[in-house]
Amino acid sequence: MATSPPYPAYPAHPPRPPRPSGSGSVGGTRHPHWWQRTWVRYAALITLLALSGLVILALVREQTGTDGFLVGLGLAVLPVPLLIAAFRWLDRVEPGPWRNLLFSFAWGACAAALIAIVANSFATRWIATATADPSSADTLGATVIAPVVEESAKAAAILLLFLFRRADFTGIVDGVVIAGVTATGFAFTENILYLGNAFGTDQLTGGSGIASVTAATFFVRVIMSPFAHPLFTVLTGIGFGIAALSGERQTLRRTAVPVSGLLLAMGMHALWNGSATFGEFGFLAVYGAFMVPAFGLLTWLVIWTRQRELRTVREELPPYVAAGWLTPAEPYALGSMRARRLAREYADRHLGKRAKRAVAQYEAYATSLAFLRHRARRGRAGADFVVREQALLHELWARHEVAHPALQYAARATTPVRAYYAPGYGYGIQPHPAYPAQPLYPAQPLYPAYNPYRS
Repeated sequence: MATSPPYPAYPAHPPRPPRPSGSGSVGGTRHPHWWQRTWVRYAALITLLALSGLVILALVREQTGTDGFLVGLGLAVLPVPLLIAAFRWLDRVEPGPWRNLLFSFAWGACAAALIAIVANSFATRWIATATADPSSADTLGATVIAPVVEESAKAAAILLLFLFRRADFTGIVDGVVIAGVTATGFAFTENILYLGNAFGTDQLTGGSGIASVTAATFFVRVIMSPFAHPLFTVLTGIGFGIAALSGERQTLRRTAVPVSGLLLAMGMHALWNGSATFGEFGFLAVYGAFMVPAFGLLTWLVIWTRQRELRTVREELPPYVAAGWLTPAEPYALGSMRARRLAREYADRHLGKRAKRAVAQYEAYATSLAFLRHRARRGRAGADFVVREQALLHELWARHEVAHPALQYAARATTPVRAYYAPGYGYGIQPHPAYPAQPLYPAQPLYPAYNPYRS
């Protein structure tokens, strides 16, 4: 009978608030109603998204026709993989679960798009009827109604994940990624509609080639500004990310910052939609003066935030080194994207894909552990800190035999060196003493039967 591995002692835990007793419960144990059960929520959410998808499919196909829908679909899908890959790249330090990204994209493409189409059409018709001026109603609907409706609909996905997937929503990068993927889904559906209508116009007028409406629409929406909707909604995501970093008692900040981010997203969206009314070169002026600088600034902010996350990993993991869970080199290796990549490649080269996957999982669990301890040290980890910490440590220990040598190699390969002067011998270099040499993998696999999922 297999015995469990000997675990090192747990490090000293940061102080945490006492666990609240369940209100209205018997013996402190709450019994949720049937509508509070997880499977009921999942079923309701999947049903809502599926129905929204079917309705939006019918509406778009009705407006564009079958040929226009197929052409719009084929062209609108082109930027989606690139945008998803870009947001996933930003999330490499502590990758969130794919189910959150799938929900975000589905919400943006189905639910948010349906809300926007119905609400925008109703509001524009109402304004046209009230003012008896259809042209001004279209302008007012695009510059005022559409930004408010669309950004609110997309923000709903961020709010839902913030409330119900709080453990996966830990900071600004998470907010940016969730917001960006939601907006990518929304832009995907919207592009199908615009490109499909443009194709229908070309069929009626005989436009073709570069001079066609379809080509012009594709150039503006897919080539020049595929990041427009993600850029607007990312402002809302940053607001929720700052709220996630705030303490439980900072109620005003946790409420005001997301609302401010949403208002900024609406304002930038309104400026973008209204650029067509600023004259012949209004679009290019807004694009060059506002959109491109804002995109560059937000890109810098996200990358800077990711570097801060890596620094947090290096600063929070040393207590686990002292307790015996990690080797001395691991905080440095886990705080470097290059070292993490080298560790995965080293495990793959010596033990195969299975070991590479185990090292990647080890890196993700260690990063989550560092962020958890960082939040606990600042009083924001919640009452379940000890349970979550122990679960993460057990996951690390189940993979330590493969991960420790790989990360040790990566640390030695990327560690800084220091110069020294020896009298009579001149100058030389030596590795940093914090990362001593450790046994690495032998030429033949040492753990052929290793199971990274063992209990």
